[in-house]
Amino acid sequence: MTCPIEQRLGELGLALPPSAPSRAFFLPGKITGNLLFLSGQICEWEGEPRYFGPVGTGFDTGIGYGAAQMCALNLLFSIRAVAGSLSRVRQVIRLGGFVAADPGYPDGPLIVNGASQLFIDLWGDAGRHARTAVNVASLPANALVEVEAVVELD
Repeated sequence: MTCPIEQRLGELGLALPPSAPSRAFFLPGKITGNLLFLSGQICEWEGEPRYFGPVGTGFDTGIGYGAAQMCALNLLFSIRAVAGSLSRVRQVIRLGGFVAADPGYPDGPLIVNGASQLFIDLWGDAGRHARTAVNVASLPANALVEVEAVVELD
């Protein structure tokens, strides 16, 4: 039987990556109690970065939105790998988003919306979360975006 969350993902025209390899010595996520703390994921597909920073004035936030959505897809892959199924997610508690941007760039939070919106689209009100979205000087592999999350499991 197909997981309803993965089915909804398909209805949105999206799919999980076939893999989400780690770039360093860390776990994709760790469960304590009923919380799953997910390591940050950059905007890469099967280990190949696809979007690069830093961004500056005039950058198309739609491109950044897609980069953040890719980070979210990698997080979903990690949830499934660690928890066994996306159906175990009761609610999304928190997202932290980091955007590689020039000083003074004002639209980092709009870019991170690409990750936030995907979780809301998949889980409805249970996908709404607390969030931090900040600009940084650089990210691993010169990525444009990195997103981390905490989810509550059934």
